[in-house]
Amino acid sequence: MRETALKFKRYLQVTKPGIIFGNLISAVGGFLLAAQGRVDWSLLLATLAGLSLVVASGCAINNCIDQDIDAKMARTRKRVLVTGAMSTRAALAHGLVLGLAGFYALWRWTNPLAFGCVLFGFVIYVGVYSLYMKRHSVYGTLVGSLSGAVPPVAGYCAVTGRFDAGAAILLLMFCLWQMPHSYAIAIFRLQDYQAAGIPVLPVVKGISSAKRQIVLYILAFGAATAMLAFGGYAGYGYLAVAGATSLWWLKMALSGYKSSTDDRVWARQVFFFSIITITALSVMMAVDFRQPERQQLAGLSATAQS
Repeated sequence: MRETALKFKRYLQVTKPGIIFGNLISAVGGFLLAAQGRVDWSLLLATLAGLSLVVASGCAINNCIDQDIDAKMARTRKRVLVTGAMSTRAALAHGLVLGLAGFYALWRWTNPLAFGCVLFGFVIYVGVYSLYMKRHSVYGTLVGSLSGAVPPVAGYCAVTGRFDAGAAILLLMFCLWQMPHSYAIAIFRLQDYQAAGIPVLPVVKGISSAKRQIVLYILAFGAATAMLAFGGYAGYGYLAVAGATSLWWLKMALSGYKSSTDDRVWARQVFFFSIITITALSVMMAVDFRQPERQQLAGLSATAQS
């Protein structure tokens, strides 16, 4: 019984449950934003189940790819593939089975666009980011941000069946959010990335350059979050939370320029507040949705004609 529990734990760990949970929060936000209070619970369940399985698959395969660099980093050297607690073959098979199950669920019970969004994210994360960009280019973080932005877009498209301005804003928002979030990690884990030879921005161009990029990306992120409200997709409550969190995050980022700043402590604070920010926005866009004016006009026109 104990051996079975340990085996289950290993199979769970290799899928990185924390990443799955974070993606689910944003996916629910995108789904409920598009649903506008008319929730198809079976569709929501299918979307979340399929997405979770695919994200778990990507994480398991990523663990297989990254074994050599994981062994060089203090944060990851105790992962089950590095310690030998789980074989590469088992992890890869686990990942492939999860991926096939997830894509089947999305194809069978959602729609082709949601399926395509998740497939795009999977290919970017596993095929482009993990296999090449992460190890060879300072732009790996930017490329990886595309896959990280897929869950809310997939949730949105599962409801609407189309990639419209709302979906484009969500993609932009979550891509921009990923950058300061990831750069902050790279700063407080700088020694790990240096040891593994991963060319993240703070390693290649220095912490000062990363700090400037963090500030610029937070500014761009704040503007993108406002677009969701000004485009008529979210209400004033969402806008207030978006403005408050973006400004506070920006204030934290700017505090990194003080001479007394401990860069590692500062970066951790920026990182943790990034999680608070995106969680708050995901919740607010789920509960403070609005129907875009053009859709309202179309609905009134259809009613009049009938």
